[in-house]
Amino acid sequence: MPSLTPSPEQLAEYAASMPSGVPILMLNLLRYNDQATYPSGSPHSPCSGREAYARYSRVALAKVLASGGAVEVRARAHAALIAPPEEQWDDLLLVSYPSKEAFLAMLGDRDYQAAAEHRTAALADSRLIGTTAY
Repeated sequence: MPSLTPSPEQLAEYAASMPSGVPILMLNLLRYNDQATYPSGSPHSPCSGREAYARYSRVALAKVLASGGAVEVRARAHAALIAPPEEQWDDLLLVSYPSKEAFLAMLGDRDYQAAAEHRTAALADSRLIGTTAY
C-alpha cells in the first residue's frame, strides 16, 4: 500500500517524537507515477508524475525557503543495494528546516496545502522521515 500523505495519527506521533526548537532534516524518498493521477474532472492538464511533482515543487520550495529551510541534497536514485525488491526509489531529497515547528507550520500553510494535490498525483509511493544531526 503506497504512503503518500500522513494520517492525523502519524502527524501527532511526529510532533511528539521530534525534538522541539532544533534544526531538523527531512529525508524524502520518492517513486513517481508514469502518468500523474489527478482525480476525474481535475482542471490540471495531463502530465507525467515527474512533471506533477515539479508543479508541487514550485510552491513547496518557496515555502521551504520562507520557513528558513533549504534543499540540502537532491539526487536521483539508481539502485537499492539493501532493500526489499519492491522498494525502489526514483529520487531522494534531504530538506533542512530550522525546527519541527517551522516544518509543521509549512504543512498548515494554505498555499502549500493546495499545491500538495500535485504531490499526491505525482507519486506512486514515498517515505518522509524526520531526522536530526548528531
